[in-house]
Amino acid sequence: MARPRRHDPERRQRIVDAALRVVGARGIEGLSHRTVAAEADVPLGSTTYHFASLDELLVAALRQANEGFGRELRESGAPADPETDLAGELARHMGQWIAGERTGVELEYELYLAALRRPALRPVAAEWTDVVAEVLSRRTDPVTARALVALMDGICLQVLLTNGTYDEEYAREMLARLLPTGREKGAAPGGAVEGAG
Repeated sequence: MARPRRHDPERRQRIVDAALRVVGARGIEGLSHRTVAAEADVPLGSTTYHFASLDELLVAALRQANEGFGRELRESGAPADPETDLAGELARHMGQWIAGERTGVELEYELYLAALRRPALRPVAAEWTDVVAEVLSRRTDPVTARALVALMDGICLQVLLTNGTYDEEYAREMLARLLPTGREKGAAPGGAVEGAG
C-alpha cells in the first residue's frame, strides 16, 4: 500500500532555491529537472509538477534573484528624498551589492544574461530595469532614470567580467554626470527643461 503524500507547502520554494544553487555551482548548462530535484531532495516528479519546463523554472529563479537590489533601493527612501545625494546613494548601494557574496552577484547576472538566448526570460529580465527605473523616476525624468540603470548595469558587468575592484567614487562621479544639478524633477540632462522650446 502506497504511503499518503505528505503535504509540503514550501516545496515549490525549495525547488527554486535549489535551482539557484545549481546554477551558482554549475552554470545554466548544469541545470536540469534531475539536478534540481537532487539538490532540493525532492522526487523528480515534484520539479516537473511545479515547473513543466526548465524555462519556467529559470523564470522563477530569475524573478527571485531580481528582488534584492530594487527592494533595497526602494526601502532606503533615498531616491524619494530631494536632499539626498542620489548619485552617492546609488554608488553606495552598488558597492554594497558587489561587495556581498560574489557568487550570488555573478549568479544574478548569469540568469539575467541567459535571456539573450531564452526569450521566455526576457520579460523577467526587463522587470529589474523597470523596477529600478520607476524608483529613480521619483527624483528625475524617466529617460534619465533608464540611463542611470544602464550605467549601473555597465559598471557592475565591467567589475565582474574583469575581476576588477569596484571604485565607488568613480561610480558616483559618472552617475552624477547624468543627473541634472540644482533642478527639480522634469529637468532634462544638460539643463533643458522637458517640454520647453
